[in-house]
Amino acid sequence: MRVEPSWLNQLLKISVKFLMTSPEIASLSWGQMKVKGSNTTYKDCKVWPGGSRTWDWRETGTEVPSSTVEYLKKHGIDVRVLQTEQAVKEYNALVAQGVRVGGVFHSTC
Repeated sequence: MRVEPSWLNQLLKISVKFLMTSPEIASLSWGQMKVKGSNTTYKDCKVWPGGSRTWDWRETGTEVPSSTVEYLKKHGIDVRVLQTEQAVKEYNALVAQGVRVGGVFHSTC
Protein backbone atom coordinates (compact mmCIF):
# COMPACT_ATOMS: atom_id res chain seq x y z
CA MET A 1 0.00 0.00 0.00
CA ARG A 2 1.37 3.40 -0.98
CA VAL A 3 1.08 6.30 1.45
CA GLU A 4 0.77 9.75 -0.12
CA PRO A 5 2.90 12.58 1.29
CA SER A 6 1.02 14.77 3.75
CA TRP A 7 1.41 17.85 1.51
CA LEU A 8 -0.36 15.98 -1.30
CA ASN A 9 -3.23 15.00 0.98
CA GLN A 10 -3.54 18.63 2.07
CA LEU A 11 -3.53 19.81 -1.54
CA LEU A 12 -6.27 17.31 -2.44
CA LYS A 13 -8.41 18.51 0.49
CA ILE A 14 -7.98 22.12 -0.61
CA SER A 15 -8.81 21.22 -4.23
CA VAL A 16 -12.02 19.45 -3.21
CA LYS A 17 -13.02 22.45 -1.09
CA PHE A 18 -12.65 24.77 -4.09
CA LEU A 19 -14.70 22.45 -6.27
CA MET A 20 -17.74 22.73 -3.98
CA THR A 21 -20.71 24.35 -5.63
CA SER A 22 -23.31 26.64 -4.12
CA PRO A 23 -26.55 24.86 -3.26
CA GLU A 24 -29.67 25.89 -5.14
CA ILE A 25 -32.57 27.28 -3.13
CA ALA A 26 -35.27 24.74 -4.00
CA SER A 27 -38.31 26.60 -2.68
CA LEU A 28 -39.38 29.78 -0.94
CA SER A 29 -42.70 30.54 0.68
CA TRP A 30 -43.73 32.74 3.60
CA GLY A 31 -41.67 31.58 6.58
CA GLN A 32 -40.12 28.58 4.81
CA MET A 33 -37.12 27.95 2.62
CA LYS A 34 -35.72 24.67 1.35
CA VAL A 35 -32.17 24.26 0.08
CA LYS A 36 -31.17 21.42 -2.23
CA GLY A 37 -29.01 18.92 -0.41
CA SER A 38 -30.45 19.74 3.02
CA ASN A 39 -33.33 18.06 4.84
CA THR A 40 -33.88 21.18 6.96
CA THR A 41 -36.74 23.60 6.35
CA TYR A 42 -35.39 27.04 7.18
CA LYS A 43 -37.22 30.20 8.17
CA ASP A 44 -34.04 32.18 7.62
CA CYS A 45 -30.84 30.73 6.22
CA LYS A 46 -27.26 31.27 5.18
CA VAL A 47 -25.96 29.45 2.10
CA TRP A 48 -22.44 29.17 0.70
CA PRO A 49 -20.49 26.85 -1.60
CA GLY A 50 -20.83 23.44 -0.01
CA GLY A 51 -23.49 24.11 2.60
CA SER A 52 -26.28 25.90 4.39
CA ARG A 53 -27.46 26.54 7.92
CA THR A 54 -30.01 28.47 9.92
CA TRP A 55 -29.44 32.20 10.17
CA ASP A 56 -29.54 32.79 13.92
CA TRP A 57 -30.50 36.41 14.53
CA ARG A 58 -28.86 36.30 17.96
CA GLU A 59 -25.51 36.29 16.17
CA THR A 60 -25.90 39.51 14.16
CA GLY A 61 -29.42 40.86 14.65
CA THR A 62 -31.88 40.95 11.78
CA GLU A 63 -29.52 42.67 9.36
CA VAL A 64 -26.08 41.87 8.04
CA PRO A 65 -23.71 44.25 9.86
CA SER A 66 -22.39 47.10 7.72
CA SER A 67 -18.87 46.10 8.80
CA THR A 68 -19.42 42.72 7.11
CA VAL A 69 -20.62 44.37 3.90
CA GLU A 70 -17.65 46.75 3.94
CA TYR A 71 -15.21 43.88 4.52
CA LEU A 72 -16.61 41.90 1.59
CA LYS A 73 -16.51 44.89 -0.76
CA LYS A 74 -12.96 45.73 0.33
CA HIS A 75 -11.93 42.23 -0.72
CA GLY A 76 -13.54 42.52 -4.16
CA ILE A 77 -16.69 40.56 -3.38
CA ASP A 78 -19.89 41.84 -5.00
CA VAL A 79 -22.60 42.50 -2.41
CA ARG A 80 -26.26 42.84 -3.32
CA VAL A 81 -29.07 43.65 -0.91
CA LEU A 82 -32.43 42.70 -2.42
CA GLN A 83 -35.97 41.78 -1.39
CA THR A 84 -35.97 38.05 -0.61
CA GLU A 85 -37.89 36.76 -3.66
CA GLN A 86 -35.67 38.77 -6.03
CA ALA A 87 -32.55 37.75 -4.09
CA VAL A 88 -33.44 34.04 -4.40
CA LYS A 89 -34.03 34.42 -8.17
CA GLU A 90 -30.71 36.18 -8.65
CA TYR A 91 -28.86 33.75 -6.37
CA ASN A 92 -30.26 30.70 -8.21
CA ALA A 93 -29.45 32.26 -11.59
CA LEU A 94 -25.83 32.68 -10.51
CA VAL A 95 -25.74 29.11 -9.16
CA ALA A 96 -27.09 27.85 -12.51
CA GLN A 97 -24.18 29.62 -14.24
CA GLY A 98 -21.72 27.80 -11.97
CA VAL A 99 -20.83 30.89 -9.95
CA ARG A 100 -19.70 30.18 -6.39
CA VAL A 101 -22.06 32.43 -4.46
CA GLY A 102 -23.33 32.80 -0.92
CA GLY A 103 -26.30 34.49 0.63
CA VAL A 104 -28.24 35.34 3.74
CA PHE A 105 -32.02 35.06 3.35
CA HIS A 106 -34.96 36.10 5.53
CA SER A 107 -38.12 34.36 4.33
CA THR A 108 -40.65 36.75 5.84
CA CYS A 109 -39.43 39.98 4.18
